[in-house]
Amino acid sequence: MGGSLGRREATGRGVFICAREAAKRAGVSIKGARVAIQGFGNVGSISGKMFADAGAKVVAIQDHETSIFNSEGINIAAAQAYCNSHKSLAGFEGASHISTADFWLVESEFLVPAALESQITDERARNLSTKFVVEGANGPTIPTADLILRDRKITVVPDVLANAGGVTMSYFEWVQDLQSFFWSETEIVDKLFRILETSWTKVLNLSRTRNISMRMAALSVGVSRVHEAKKQRGLFP
Repeated sequence: MGGSLGRREATGRGVFICAREAAKRAGVSIKGARVAIQGFGNVGSISGKMFADAGAKVVAIQDHETSIFNSEGINIAAAQAYCNSHKSLAGFEGASHISTADFWLVESEFLVPAALESQITDERARNLSTKFVVEGANGPTIPTADLILRDRKITVVPDVLANAGGVTMSYFEWVQDLQSFFWSETEIVDKLFRILETSWTKVLNLSRTRNISMRMAALSVGVSRVHEAKKQRGLFP
């Protein structure tokens, strides 16, 4: 009746957890890192807040009406309050307003596409100036752009892993309801971190072992899990 504690933040939190793990393995500090976020709904705003709370600077945000930029970092709380009142960041005075094209040229350590599919095209992939693309949206990168990003040594944390926090939380809701036993938010955040961190490690290790992209590795892990379950349990009626 109302869902699990932590449900609203789950997808954005998962995006941040995966970004943090990617940075840790690459020796990149979150503190002081520049972040650009496309989409300022639930996923974009929550992940942006978590980046900012960890000491990163959210330097650019794009929503359905405008793109904003502040090299010193955008005040996420102020941007969220403005967006709640005006339904958009259009007119927000805490940053400069830039064009859609310029948003994709902003220099960053982390780019979080958290809005629509097919946003990172071949042209945008050739011109991105970032180290990590962390896919908060479903399918934001077209397949040919994926290859370009790989050739450019830009790490892509694929959607099936990066935005899995939401569906993992749906699983948590189901488990709690079956038991009629409900967890605290601290327990939920800890369980979410452990699942995503374990999945991240498996995907990364497979990617490195087989010299394949993180996307291919994530899909391979998923298919292998289903295959193994089918083999052990037999075909369902």
